[in-house]
Amino acid sequence: MEPKDPFATTALPELELLPDEQRVSTGIPVRREPDLASKFLILVVDDLADNVAMLSLDLQQEGYRVVTATNGEEAINVASATVPNLILMDISMPRLDGLGATRRIREIETLRDVHVIAVTAFGTEGFQRAAYDVGVSGYLTKPIDFERMHQLISRLLLHPNSGNLIAR
Repeated sequence: MEPKDPFATTALPELELLPDEQRVSTGIPVRREPDLASKFLILVVDDLADNVAMLSLDLQQEGYRVVTATNGEEAINVASATVPNLILMDISMPRLDGLGATRRIREIETLRDVHVIAVTAFGTEGFQRAAYDVGVSGYLTKPIDFERMHQLISRLLLHPNSGNLIAR
């Protein structure tokens, strides 16, 4: 397997700002890039390419810089090389699942305080408890509610001492 460049996925270029009147009159939705978002690097980890693409593109449209991994082992390697501000971690993956990867990430000094959000189809209390036991900062269930995801990410990155969150 060819080694992956952890910086291969980068943020989209700055979006052109239109005055509110033009945005409304043309009907073309133009998003303003949040100034703070571009300062944050998010690692998206999922074994399904469609999920990686969907989450990455959405985060890039919000102005975040994004790197990706397709399994838990790759997530540890990419996180070690890039030291992201936040990790969106799928739980159910082959080779090394998201819980095992999160546990190992917590053992690495430079990654110990990186926020990890569990992203999974499993919404039971047992799965949530297992995720929080290994050190996740938040829990999102699939299908992803993007508005809630953005609220959770914003709260964790901008208000890191506000506690853990669950978003369904």
